[in-house]
Amino acid sequence: MLTLSQIQQDPDKVIQQLQQRGVCHAETLVHRLLNIVQTKKQQQDQLEKINHQLKEHAKTIAQWMKIKTAAQKIDSLKKEISCLKKQQQKEKQQIQGYAQGIQDILVQLPNVFCTTVPIGKYSQDNTIVHERFFIHSLPKVVVPHWDIAQKYDLIDFSIGTKITGTGFPVYKNEGAQLQRALIQFFLTEAIKNGYQEIMLPLLVNHATAFNTGQLPDKEGQMYKIQDHPFYLIPTAEVPLTNLYQKRILSEKDLPIKHVAYTPCFRREAGSWGSNVRGLNRLHQFDKVEIVEIHTPQQSFQAFKKMIAYVQQLLEKLQLTYRKVLLCSGDLGFTAYCTYDFEVYAPGQKKWLEVSSVSHFDTYQAHRLQLKYEEDEQQRKHWVHTLNGSALALPRVMASLLETYQTAQGIQIPSVLLPYAYHLRESTVFRV
Repeated sequence: MLTLSQIQQDPDKVIQQLQQRGVCHAETLVHRLLNIVQTKKQQQDQLEKINHQLKEHAKTIAQWMKIKTAAQKIDSLKKEISCLKKQQQKEKQQIQGYAQGIQDILVQLPNVFCTTVPIGKYSQDNTIVHERFFIHSLPKVVVPHWDIAQKYDLIDFSIGTKITGTGFPVYKNEGAQLQRALIQFFLTEAIKNGYQEIMLPLLVNHATAFNTGQLPDKEGQMYKIQDHPFYLIPTAEVPLTNLYQKRILSEKDLPIKHVAYTPCFRREAGSWGSNVRGLNRLHQFDKVEIVEIHTPQQSFQAFKKMIAYVQQLLEKLQLTYRKVLLCSGDLGFTAYCTYDFEVYAPGQKKWLEVSSVSHFDTYQAHRLQLKYEEDEQQRKHWVHTLNGSALALPRVMASLLETYQTAQGIQIPSVLLPYAYHLRESTVFRV
């Protein structure tokens, strides 16, 4: 999260950026924060005076104890000490209250953003920085993936609704096999590119979700386990990044590059219409996530490489895609800079987001209490954290089914053939 020193260094700039991110009460929050900090400092000064008085009184009593006739003075001073200790306790409680007040405001503040981020309020203010179109031989009548899934019995949305509710599809037959092939492809590609695979818990506690910024900002989007202090993960980023909470890493340990496949769970409250039909928006979905931890000197170059890595996955799948730089008002709560990747779904004639690649600067590191120590000078610094979807499965599957549909069935992208050997005898898919 933002630190007091960041805010105190240039409060006007912080206020401006928070307002550009859509925090309309940013000025009120920051000024309230600075006032609490000032009041807390005054209370601490007062506490220091009381502590000094108590030390001086203790010295005086020690001296008077040697004088037999000073008993009355000692009793009087002890009464004064008793009053000072009550005042001392009161000051400590007030200081603790101010410290909590500071913390309560800090957790409400999103990250500031990079100078390359365009200023804007809504998604239409984002900047498309790259597009790549792939030409495929589509049938005369191009249909959306939910019709394809029903026709070939690949995904059953209705039975998932009966079992759980809307947003919980059941993958069947070749649909389940294709899903597994995509997961294996994404994991294998990540490992080839230097990512270490990790298998993670799907439940996390409150502190873990707080450390990566999901709480308190996205509490309404997370599933909480009743009668237990656990949350179902909305993304593998949460447990993956928290592998290093409350750590001081050695510089030689960096960079850290991890990949994980997990199911993800999101309530996605307030969604409706065609945007949620089929695989467009789910409450449970599969995703392969990459996380990197770097020194500040290396992180931005690593960010470029991470973006290029996600881009080449879509290139290999030959799905029409575009790369989008998010504007200030569309950034996630913790993000310093984010690039989204969207694939085109010709059956729906719409773009579907399949990845967000984000740089968090030191925002998550402060919550994680994660630093690294220089090998030579032994100075400690905050790390930079980065993460990206590589990739989220549902919309990739939607785009793939719609892009590769033919009159005779579904063509399998050539890059998936090593992972889709079980589909070679399929009457639905074509090699």
